[in-house]
Amino acid sequence: MAHSDGHADHHIIPFKTLANVFGALVVLTVLTVAVAQVDLGPLEIPVALGIAIAKSALVVMFFMALKYDKPVNSMVFTVGTVFVVVFLVFTLFDTAFRGDIGNVGVQTIEEEEAELERLREREPDPEQLRVTPSDYGQDGTGTGSEDMNDQ
Repeated sequence: MAHSDGHADHHIIPFKTLANVFGALVVLTVLTVAVAQVDLGPLEIPVALGIAIAKSALVVMFFMALKYDKPVNSMVFTVGTVFVVVFLVFTLFDTAFRGDIGNVGVQTIEEEEAELERLREREPDPEQLRVTPSDYGQDGTGTGSEDMNDQ
């Protein structure tokens, strides 16, 4: 019984094309390993993702025969890939700029409070800081309006 239900026949991909795609995948894999050995700084993740997208596109287009399928399937694949890239870019922006806000400290609130308490313990008593007669106030007893405890 012949297939006459409107489906297109399966496209046979020539061996030479598959061998070329396989060779490109091997080259891209070697490139992935080589790039991993080099310090690219902030470009490491975008370069690695670019190589991975190229390899996945080759696999999907040729080994999974998306290139020869209906155009709507290619559009769905492309839109899906674009959304994945957009979501990854926003995630990378979130992780790349953490701690750059001015009011974000390295220490936790508990650590900051403990540090403040240690500084308060090291602070000398105001009574010991009085050196000149004017530090004691007008009447000399230390209870005047100029007293440091009143400030």
